[in-house]
Amino acid sequence: MAITVRGKNIDITPALKDYVAKRVGKITKYFDGASMGEITAILTVNKGRHIVEVTVPINGILLRGEEATSDMYASIDLVIEKLEKQIEKYKTKLSRKLKSGSFKTDLIPAATLANQATGEEEFDIVKTKRFAVKPMAVDEAVMQMNLINHDFYVFANAETEEVNVIYRRKDGRYGLIEPEF
Repeated sequence: MAITVRGKNIDITPALKDYVAKRVGKITKYFDGASMGEITAILTVNKGRHIVEVTVPINGILLRGEEATSDMYASIDLVIEKLEKQIEKYKTKLSRKLKSGSFKTDLIPAATLANQATGEEEFDIVKTKRFAVKPMAVDEAVMQMNLINHDFYVFANAETEEVNVIYRRKDGRYGLIEPEF
């Protein structure tokens, strides 16, 4: 299991790196033999807030969690708990998605990108992301959006073979954008 620990405004000590590796190990135990990509943990200190973002790519699924507290170790613990809750919530769908049998269901109890105008008619694009758009069902796109903890998700609709966007509405429900070209 490859883990990259990066810091912004913080020096990553060996003790901190070891703690992240130990805690991330709690998540990897759910995926026996899965083709797991490089796990990334970004630790940031900003105005007294200790922010931890962990990204775990597994067989085309992306788990992502972010937490912020006044203590780095507490933030690490909370983000791992958040990821475990995501795994538990989606365990049935994850086990279907990871058809190779690499998901261990027995370990789980049964139980913006936002562009802002500069005041004129120009937009300040501060980040560009490129990613592969893969065909999937709408419910799988909702699951993927929730796993990465975003408010929207771009995907290729497997039924229509068109690019769609699923998004979380303010009322907590979901919306689907089906563009017409």
